[in-house]
Amino acid sequence: MDLQKMYADRFERTGIEKRKRVWRILCQHYFNRLIPPSATVLDLACGYGEFINHVAAGQRIAIDLNPDAGKNLDAGIRFVHGSATDLSMIEDRSIDVVFTSNFLEHLPSKEACSQLFLAVRRVLKPTGRFLLLGPNIRFAYKEYWDFYDHHLPLSHLSLEEGLRQQGFEVVRNIPRFLPYTMNSGMPTPDIFIRAYLRLPIAWPLFGKQFFLIAEKPRDGG
Repeated sequence: MDLQKMYADRFERTGIEKRKRVWRILCQHYFNRLIPPSATVLDLACGYGEFINHVAAGQRIAIDLNPDAGKNLDAGIRFVHGSATDLSMIEDRSIDVVFTSNFLEHLPSKEACSQLFLAVRRVLKPTGRFLLLGPNIRFAYKEYWDFYDHHLPLSHLSLEEGLRQQGFEVVRNIPRFLPYTMNSGMPTPDIFIRAYLRLPIAWPLFGKQFFLIAEKPRDGG
């Protein structure tokens, strides 16, 4: 599978500048509140850097199999070109926050997903956080298979169970957070995105992606 061509075509349809703008607002008005300013953050399958370029953190690391990813990262971000399932280059207990968005559905199996969770737990510091965003098969079951590289369907409940099995404590589980995709012609003015984030009552109406926060226990190895 030609990742460079696939994601270049996909992001071009969405509009790369649109994605950057939306993620800048998401980080400024939501995700940055969950991350200490001095934290070391690891972005798994960072894409074109939409999250990691805009998150406020002391140290930022990004990993992706697509070599084009590194070209889109801001200066000062450490880029690792490789599979996000292989964290052997990251030291034990060296990361405060691991983030991943729309990645788990690309894994080939539940076994591969469990192995990823174990790898994340290894690199996280005690009480470190794992932030997971992705399509919820319970609410996006029609659109989910419209992408050629989707393999593993997960709901907010199955994901929580899988995380707990690998030693994480799930401290927040939002079944319906963000809309499923940006691949639409609908306008996304900044004021609308900020208002949406401030109104959780609207999330069940539009959200088809889950958002989970899991923590590594203090004595979690």
